[in-house]
Amino acid sequence: MSYWLLKSEPNVWSIDQQKKEGLKGSMWDGVRNYQAANNLKKMKKGDLCFFYHSNIGKEIVGIIEVTKEAFIDPSDKKKRFFAVQVKFRNKLKKPVTLENIKKDKELKHLSLVKQSRLSVMPIDSKSWKIINKMGNI
Repeated sequence: MSYWLLKSEPNVWSIDQQKKEGLKGSMWDGVRNYQAANNLKKMKKGDLCFFYHSNIGKEIVGIIEVTKEAFIDPSDKKKRFFAVQVKFRNKLKKPVTLENIKKDKELKHLSLVKQSRLSVMPIDSKSWKIINKMGNI
């Protein structure tokens, strides 16, 4: 299993909207950065992802699960980019802010800190465990 972080602006798509999609989940689409798209292509069914509210909040607020591996993003007319299907797993009891992630020496290597504009990024298992602990899971 691999771990990931997916960013969304909460005024566009929030963790609560994701939760309302239920078991069928929703398509994670609209990614137009090649590095982020390549990360989507690497995702496997069952992989877990942190759900990060960007711009407003700047915090990890929940966990979602990949339910369908990469397919051509239907919103991309040129058919160059990909989407995945994801479903809600749970909310963190305590959101983990970017500020607190930056304060943790063991998390400074994360793309979230080094490549702040990247919308889809891998998370190593050690960092996954640290962030879950910070979020009271």
